Amino acid sequence: MWNQFFLLEEYTGSDYQYVGKLHSDQDRGDGSLKYILSGDGAGDLFIINENTGDIQATKRLDREEKPVYILRAQAINRRTGRPVEPESEFIIKIHDINDNEPIFTKDVYTATVPEMSDVGIIKTALLNMDRENREQYQVVIQAKDMGGQMGGLSGTTTVNITLTDVNDNPPRFPQSTYQFKTPESSPPGTPIGRIKASDADMGENAEIEYSITEGEGLDMFDVVTDQETQEGVITVKKVLDFEKKKVYTLKVEASNPHVEPRFLYLGPFKDAATVRIMVEDVDEPPVFSKLAYILQIREDAQINTTIGSVTAQDPDAARNPVKYSVDRHTDMDRIFNIDSGNGSIFTSKLLDRETLLWHNITVIATEINNPKQSSRVPLYIKVLDVNDNAPEFAEFYETFVCEKAKADQLIQTLRAIDKDDPYSGHQFSFSLAPEATSGSNFTIQDNKDNTAGILTRKNGYNRHEMSTYLLPVVISDNDYPVQSSTGTVTVRVCACDHHGNMQSCHAEALVHPTGLSTGALIAILLCIVTLLVTVVLFAALRRQRKKEPLIISKEDIRDNIVSYNDEGGGEEDTQAFDIGTLRNPEAIEDSKLRRDIVPEALFLPRRTPAARDNTDVRDFINQRLKENDTDPTAPPYDSLATYAYEGTGSVAESLSSLDSVTTDGDQDYDYLSDWGPRFKKLADMYGGVDSDKDS
Repeated sequence: MWNQFFLLEEYTGSDYQYVGKLHSDQDRGDGSLKYILSGDGAGDLFIINENTGDIQATKRLDREEKPVYILRAQAINRRTGRPVEPESEFIIKIHDINDNEPIFTKDVYTATVPEMSDVGIIKTALLNMDRENREQYQVVIQAKDMGGQMGGLSGTTTVNITLTDVNDNPPRFPQSTYQFKTPESSPPGTPIGRIKASDADMGENAEIEYSITEGEGLDMFDVVTDQETQEGVITVKKVLDFEKKKVYTLKVEASNPHVEPRFLYLGPFKDAATVRIMVEDVDEPPVFSKLAYILQIREDAQINTTIGSVTAQDPDAARNPVKYSVDRHTDMDRIFNIDSGNGSIFTSKLLDRETLLWHNITVIATEINNPKQSSRVPLYIKVLDVNDNAPEFAEFYETFVCEKAKADQLIQTLRAIDKDDPYSGHQFSFSLAPEATSGSNFTIQDNKDNTAGILTRKNGYNRHEMSTYLLPVVISDNDYPVQSSTGTVTVRVCACDHHGNMQSCHAEALVHPTGLSTGALIAILLCIVTLLVTVVLFAALRRQRKKEPLIISKEDIRDNIVSYNDEGGGEEDTQAFDIGTLRNPEAIEDSKLRRDIVPEALFLPRRTPAARDNTDVRDFINQRLKENDTDPTAPPYDSLATYAYEGTGSVAESLSSLDSVTTDGDQDYDYLSDWGPRFKKLADMYGGVDSDKDS
């Protein structure tokens, strides 16, 4: 039985540890067989003597790493290399020795035990251990093998024990009284102050709820819990008024929402404190006696008629005086005004209900001593109706009557409208105008339901005798004062079929005995008149062509240039014409008749007004142009007018050589250098000449 061997672990000898011996029945001891080992650790952990079959372990083995090794052995012929027996499998088991001490799975254990606990695997050695006194404990535990007998090994570990919290402590306020201040203008929801009760517990056991249990301000204040800080936040619940109450006293209670019944014997888990809140006075705006005002006024009210009044007063103890005004953004047309002292509303313009029924304006009340304090109130003014509009037709009525109509036949139903809105509703009456009552071919039947019908008064109508009837109808209302208007209904006489449907309302042209109708005669007359007008125009044009032209000239006067054959005598010829006129536009020249046209009528000479001092060139030319346009002696065509006027205000004055002296030696040209770069060339020319003469 060599298929199983045993080997001790942790061999400490210097030689290889002997495992066992393999032997084949075919082995005669002559060295012809060879033993081969394979499997777990063969050749590394385990080796075999190929001649003798002895197996040895080369290293120290650890059962805790691998307790069993499976190996295979075979004997082969050295010469042929063939196995002499089938391969055999055997097992090497490692025997255990006590070479490992007990080891805890964790280096440090952490355990939690509720405070005040009784029994457990790890028991508390003290009664009623309190987490608030000490929360952390550390315990060292030792474990031994071999039942604690001699030669056994041991191991240790540390257990950290934490006492968990239970709700065994009630909340407590650090002080019994708190005091806060808040202005009376604080809106609802405004925080006033914070209070906090302390609780020695932790987590949800330390959660606190705050509530107001009693006091004067139960309905004026509220308290909420800040979940992050566990503070009680006192807020304003309703609008405060310093003038009504200045101080409020509250009782605020703090309690734990999570209570353990087994600790109720320790006492109530809540505490209370007194909170005193003082309201501070604030300068408030005026307060109106109503949130909104509704007033009424008749639309026929005269200007400065009082409609009503508004009232506001300062709610502060000082009772500052108040002035009133109208917000003009709500009354752009300034229809209403207000007495700044007593708040009376009155009209400043006439009203018209039919234009605007309601006027919505805003009244402002402002403290006189502090204009920043102001308040507003809406004011709704209804304009009451007055019967100031006459009824009128609902539409323009134009109807027809058949030539073969019978008497008392309805041809049209009339309806009326009225812009007014009487309290009892509209009641219209219809009738013919007095001037149309006698001899009328139609009658008006009032239906007493704000409608009326037009009825025929005779049998048969002739459109050739009267094609159109204008029927004046008087419409009156039943209100006070009575308003009425007259509307005209156009009734045309038409030809109808036997069902009463209109066919034609135009009168046919009457035929003369000669065989021509009236239309044909009118066409002939128009042709004759057109022919006569054409002949007259043709004769007038031929007469105009034969008329002799006004100007006989070789050149066409439309060139806008008039040629003269006269040649001037040069600059020194001052006798041919007045040279001063060209130089001085203020010279007065008598108007002379033109030589280039034949005057048809003799007009009195026009005197040209003298130009004003410091006249600008543009103004001067516009003045002369206007004179020529209004001159009756001017030709009826465009002409060229030349004005030699230099203008006033020029530094160089006149540059005309006509005004120059005849002797060059009497002229000094040094002033040209002072005229600037534009006259530099002239200054160089004439200045140089003078220098040459001097030299």
